[in-house]
Amino acid sequence: MLSHEYELTLKNSAQDIRVGIMHMIGRAKLGHVGGSLSIADLMAVLYGGQLRHDPKQPRWDGRDRIVLSKGHAGPAMYAALALRGFFPMEWLDTLNQPPTNLPSHTDRTRTPGVDMTTGSLGQGASSAAGIALAGQLAGKDYYTYLILGDGECEEGQVWEAAMFAVAHKLERLIAFVDFNGKQIDGTIEEIAGVADFEEKFASFGWNVISVADGNDVRAIWEAVEQAKATLNGKPVCIVLHTVKGKGWKFAEDAEYNHCWAIDDAQTADALRDFEAARVQKGDKA
Repeated sequence: MLSHEYELTLKNSAQDIRVGIMHMIGRAKLGHVGGSLSIADLMAVLYGGQLRHDPKQPRWDGRDRIVLSKGHAGPAMYAALALRGFFPMEWLDTLNQPPTNLPSHTDRTRTPGVDMTTGSLGQGASSAAGIALAGQLAGKDYYTYLILGDGECEEGQVWEAAMFAVAHKLERLIAFVDFNGKQIDGTIEEIAGVADFEEKFASFGWNVISVADGNDVRAIWEAVEQAKATLNGKPVCIVLHTVKGKGWKFAEDAEYNHCWAIDDAQTADALRDFEAARVQKGDKA
């Protein structure tokens, strides 16, 4: 059960992650704003208690694995990792600036806490299925968390992995679809017309949980708890209905907000929005 007090902690952690995202992208002057901000709440929940991990031992064998298949949202993962102590906060100043340890897309050989190199969309799904199968064959009890973009789910490899996961009964594989409705060239419906990921994953044999507000930390937490309580030989897909650019009103309202050039004034505007969204002890959740 998630207490009210810890819910407020997670809400503020999500704002801390958003601050880190904009710090990185604002300093670099360019980056994947929308899809990084939309998963800040998910990252707060995972690194705030649902993901078994040890910052002092990034390759600890007993850890849960996480695959950010939408690897362009690396800034969200980097901010979460830095806040958890996987590496110094100062690294956030170096996003995508050679010889950085924080490249534009996640790279397991460069960044402590990154379990899989991603960026070629769709491939992370296969990687996560393989990681989950390896754990199952070895009798391990770790969970594998897979984070997919909704536009990414237009890749056929995602559905090959979805079939594989069901065929091998990968019940400790939990996938999240960041369903914010937009991709680089337009809306999901305009580009490919896939608008019901719940139905799609269910038709492939997955257990499916729909979260109407995918930026609500309590709703995300409860969905993960439900997924963990449903060990019935099937993988689980949690569809998060999110807002692309969540937390920064200018980005939320923009028609195209996938990857932007950012100036100092815009960075400051975003940071003001994040600060205004912070909650205090005693506030209503």
